[in-house]
Amino acid sequence: MRAPDLIRFARDAATGNPLRTSLLVLAMAIGVAAVVVLTALGDGARRYVLNQFASIGSNLVIVLPGRSQTGGFNPGNAITSTPRDLTIDDAQALRRASAVHRVAPLTVGTSEISFGGKLREVMVAGTTAEFIEVRRLTLAQGRFLPQGDWRRGVSEAVIGAKIRNEMFAREEALGQMVRIGDRRFRIVGVLASTGQGLGMNTDELVIVPVSLAQAMFNSNTLFRILVEASSRDSIDQAKAQLAEIIQLRHEGEQDVTIITQDAVLATFDRLLGTMTIAVAGIAAISLAVAGILVMNVMLVSVTQRTTEIGLLKALGATGATIRNAFLTEAAMLSVTGALLGCVLGLAMAAIIRQLYPEFPAFPPDWAVLAGLGTALATGILFGVLPARQAARLDPVQSLSKR
Repeated sequence: MRAPDLIRFARDAATGNPLRTSLLVLAMAIGVAAVVVLTALGDGARRYVLNQFASIGSNLVIVLPGRSQTGGFNPGNAITSTPRDLTIDDAQALRRASAVHRVAPLTVGTSEISFGGKLREVMVAGTTAEFIEVRRLTLAQGRFLPQGDWRRGVSEAVIGAKIRNEMFAREEALGQMVRIGDRRFRIVGVLASTGQGLGMNTDELVIVPVSLAQAMFNSNTLFRILVEASSRDSIDQAKAQLAEIIQLRHEGEQDVTIITQDAVLATFDRLLGTMTIAVAGIAAISLAVAGILVMNVMLVSVTQRTTEIGLLKALGATGATIRNAFLTEAAMLSVTGALLGCVLGLAMAAIIRQLYPEFPAFPPDWAVLAGLGTALATGILFGVLPARQAARLDPVQSLSKR
């Protein structure tokens, strides 16, 4: 039999039992769609995190209290224990470094904001005027915190977009006096809506001077210090200078962790890339299940078509021809299911992007190709046993069966 004859034979055999064929194609399609969608979610999470870090600039250096013992960055460094806390004096000392452009101390806590009988819990960030430039934030209204002595902050606050909508509705927010914790603040600015970023939702954030935040939380320590290097080329120099200054101030102890944005990006890229591959492997298990279904369906097909196989052999068809015919049928069904699954997976990923525009759920090219290739390989592999069984049938015995 020529190749066109094999394809025609496989097509006729598949269309001869549409229900069985549809279930087999559906099983293979679900497996491929699962690979495409899960890798789109995994790679989308990786892209989302990288975009969040990229949005705050490329020259960021972060000083965290506590010494990392691994020599690198890991997400657990965000919460560390330390024999000596970071203070406002430490942050001011870092401004002396020649490779540093801006320094923004940061202390974080939760409190309650009240206005006009409305009350809600908010995250309060205590910082300085440099914070808006270091974090690349933008204002929708008003201005940011004023320049001045870090230890003598004025009672002014900048609120997020969601806080402004919930607390003031149609009223003008600028100039209003609100109570945050046990203190009164005047609203001088409203942040533009940006959503969640780096573990801090700026839409629900209230920013006040760092000294007043420390008094509010009854603490003189800092959560971290954000530093902007003078240029991208001076990041390593800035990191070394910061480490030297802190070591001198902390009696010769290097009891802080200094990380760069590149180190954070590389770590998350590696972690989320591995997660994407892992979920793709888990989804590929469904393709193995679909392959077993292919084998079972083809074994049933061999049993049902025993007389047909005997007739082909009586007309001169060799065992190799019969084997190739059944392998062609298995490959055709697998390819059809794989293409359908690819279309379904891409459509589901597009729906996710429509529902969550900020989440880049694009499946990587390697995942789509791997899904298609794995489906084809699985179909052929599990089709070998039925094909060999059909090829070994005796024509006389096959024709004698009804």
